[in-house]
Amino acid sequence: MKTEMEAKCIVNKDWEKLKQSKDGIPTYDSLYPYILLVLKDKSEQTNKQISKAVFEYLHIPSEIIRIKYPKYPEADGILENRFSFALTDLYRAGAIARPRRATYTITEFGIKLLSSKGDELTKDLLKKTPEYIKYEEEMKVRNKSDNILADEVNDEDPIDERIRIIEFSKKVNNEVATELLDKIRNINPYFFEKLVIDLLDTMGYVGPNGNAMVTSKSNDGGIDGIINQDPLGTNTVYVQAKRYKEDNIIQRPDIQGFYGALAGINADRGVFITTSRFSKAATEYAMRQGIVLVDGIQLTDMMLKYKVGVQTHKKIELLKIDEDYFEENTLY
Repeated sequence: MKTEMEAKCIVNKDWEKLKQSKDGIPTYDSLYPYILLVLKDKSEQTNKQISKAVFEYLHIPSEIIRIKYPKYPEADGILENRFSFALTDLYRAGAIARPRRATYTITEFGIKLLSSKGDELTKDLLKKTPEYIKYEEEMKVRNKSDNILADEVNDEDPIDERIRIIEFSKKVNNEVATELLDKIRNINPYFFEKLVIDLLDTMGYVGPNGNAMVTSKSNDGGIDGIINQDPLGTNTVYVQAKRYKEDNIIQRPDIQGFYGALAGINADRGVFITTSRFSKAATEYAMRQGIVLVDGIQLTDMMLKYKVGVQTHKKIELLKIDEDYFEENTLY
């Protein structure tokens, strides 16, 4: 007959029986015992090896592993994110050790936790361990000295703080872009045409030996700017720039007029840029004629990307451990 300690090590192999959040994906603390179990019989494993072994042990289908946060499509999948939090929690509690970069081993304390708690190991139990308590106390001291307010964390589905910072940055920049668009709609029309040429120049359309000019003051006949991508003008882009209010939508006749101006000079490259937007008919006509359209939102997005009309307000440094430094100095 197995002892109670031995019996605790026998954990469920069906992922669907794990505690799950509303999205039907296992919570991060439900992965604790499986990480310890995978490490129990092996000396060292990388985080990728551990996650692969855990997901295989629980028979988690690939379609579940691939699910991403709708707001963070570029980030890791939800389950991978939760696995990372589980791994970090176990490390903070002293249940696993990190002998080198992205490589983990189980500790004696981790073996004891697995044996005594098995799949009953929860976040609440882990937070009561001496090492975890010590970690939280240190974080309180550091946050207090930096005047950082305690943030409410969703224990069921925590998000990597780096992702939150990126999202916050995007939100702030989107607000700047909206304010920028409003400002552009109220500037002098000629200045707007110059702004458009400055932007295209900054984006690299002019080329190393080319040139760009605003033409509207010289009776251009529908062409507001010309970009010669080479000294001889063999590759030329013609630009029309319309500084319109938001509700003044660019219609098909506007694009037809621009196309007529291009045809009048035998031009085959045209870009129509506006602070407003384009009607469906205008968009469809432009596509057929090979004219590139840029609306107000796209325009200000590009201005932020290429730093035209905006400047960096503040840079935030996200630091991480320099593992190479410590590996190089292990010889001493």
